[in-house]
Amino acid sequence: MSKSNALKSIDKNDFQKTVDGKPVDLFYLSNEKGLAISVTNYGAKIVSIHVPDKNGEKIDVVLGKSNIDDYLNNQEPYFGAVCGRTANRIADGRFSLEGADYQLAVNNGPNSLHGGLKGFNAVVWEAKQIDGQNLELAYLSVDGEEGFPGNLQVTITYKLTNDNALEIEYKATTDKTTILNLTNHSYFNLSGEGDPSVDDHQLQINADYYLPASEVAIPYGKPEKVEGTPMDFRSLHTIGERIDADFTQLVFGNGYDHNFIINRVNEGLTYCAKAISKKTGIVMEIYTTEPGVQLYTGNYLEGNFAGKNAHRYPKRSAFCLETQHYPDSIHHPEYPSTVLKPGEVFESQTIFKFSIE
Repeated sequence: MSKSNALKSIDKNDFQKTVDGKPVDLFYLSNEKGLAISVTNYGAKIVSIHVPDKNGEKIDVVLGKSNIDDYLNNQEPYFGAVCGRTANRIADGRFSLEGADYQLAVNNGPNSLHGGLKGFNAVVWEAKQIDGQNLELAYLSVDGEEGFPGNLQVTITYKLTNDNALEIEYKATTDKTTILNLTNHSYFNLSGEGDPSVDDHQLQINADYYLPASEVAIPYGKPEKVEGTPMDFRSLHTIGERIDADFTQLVFGNGYDHNFIINRVNEGLTYCAKAISKKTGIVMEIYTTEPGVQLYTGNYLEGNFAGKNAHRYPKRSAFCLETQHYPDSIHHPEYPSTVLKPGEVFESQTIFKFSIE
């Protein structure tokens, strides 16, 4: 597939390398409405998403790097990545399953985060470009990898539709009971990557409840109502409006870094969230089959390295809306289960739909 003009700043040649004995490359997808993305099979990372703005200009709305070497040595290893086997945190990096105890790497304070030292964000996926709008990525995570049980076969499909949506579909099977929680960790700035702040973005989250968490970001257990708190995004609020409020959860998280429980009436695709940049007029709506979404507001970005186009990414220059199961679910039997057994098929879908206000 020839490279679209919208992707001219992301060069395929800069991503061609052998990593862990496997070929890494860059893949382009585009549709007839001007939406164009690039994806590397290293970490299944979304490298760029170019969206037409209110003036018809193509805006790259995700943070990232411009070449594979920078991704391999990235101070922020999750830009655009698929996180797994278990996205988010597991308390103390420990869990028990069917009478066996497992110890994972502790890589985030006292906890295990996003699959461990070398999660799905840092492995090479097998890539198959179906056509100009569909890319399939596959990975076999072997029994014992990063401490998790079972040979886990995962397939991810990135699909661009002609109504300017990016659909992400996940499927997984295992030969031994294991735990699984997959998400995409794209960092969005709908004013364009390199814009210094998302404080002015309007945000709505379809959630009446969220999970309060400790100082090390582990949920206490019981959900609490967002009503009457700075966690209430049921109607549109700017991200920066209440982010520095004297509210214990925001103090603990240095901003928003919380899982919201999506209001849903069935297990199908459900409206999750909407974000708007008044600068570009770009609107992003999210729909998902997942029960939760983690809002993270780039609280620990420091602007201490160069991203795409030599841009620096300071604190709160992006937000993440990571559709997923709840953090630390293996320790909370009352949460939707992250356990996957042999004979079962894990299936999940999330859609990012772009439009102009």
